[in-house]
Parts: sequence; structure tokens; C-alpha cells
Amino acid sequence: MKENKDLVETINYEMAILVRRGTSMNQDKKLGNLERSHYLLMQHLADYGAIGVKALADEFHLDVSTVSRQAAALEAKGYIQRLPDPEDGRASFFQLTELGIRELADTREARMQRYAKLLKDWSDTDRQKFAELLTRFNRTFID
Repeated sequence: MKENKDLVETINYEMAILVRRGTSMNQDKKLGNLERSHYLLMQHLADYGAIGVKALADEFHLDVSTVSRQAAALEAKGYIQRLPDPEDGRASFFQLTELGIRELADTREARMQRYAKLLKDWSDTDRQKFAELLTRFNRTFID
């Protein structure tokens, strides 16, 4: 059995490879027209409804200016729209447009097909365990 230091080194190396391959996969236009950052932002809007830029920045642990730029790009493409905050005239919320909903669905389907292909030889048990461990690992970033 590997020692803890060796396990952490293996995880470090495999994560670096995963990020590189994920970035390369994200640039593949067969996976839809959305950049990863746009996909995540739009998926959050689809899951939770209209939300403000500050809340989005908090959710993704990003600077408000970064999320504002991403939202502006999505708004320019017609994927999201800005709605005034009825309680604060200076603030606004973002929500998906019909075009955004369709684009998100197309991109999600392409991504799901890609992951299904990558995992096709894995047993249901292994896919379940991987999903649980990956979810747990991702949660450690926000705990």
C-alpha cells in the first residue's frame, strides 16, 4: 500500500492531467458552443433560477468583475438576460433566455455523451463510487 505522501503525489499528478485533458476537451467544438465558465454559470442559473452577480461570484469563489465579464459575454450572445431587482433599483438579476436554455441543453447533451463514452467500460459500481468521491472532493473546496 502506498504511503500518504505517495497517494497525495499520485492525486496531484492525476488532477493535473485531468485538468489538461478537460481543458482540451472543452475546446472541442463538438461539445457545444459554450466555454466551461459559461457552461457552469448557465447551469447554475438553470438549477437555481434568476440570481445576481454577487451571489454568482460567491458561489464560484470568483471576483465580481470576473463574473460580470462572463455575464456580459453571455448577455451579448443572447443566452442570458438582465432583470431589474424589484427591491434595489441599482441591482439586477440574470436569468436564462430561451436561446440560452437551448444552447445549454445542447452543450450538456454533448458533454454527457462524451463522458458516457469515456466511462462505457466502467461498471455501474465504479461509476457510482467515482461520482460520490468526485462530488465529495469538489465539496472540500467550499467547506
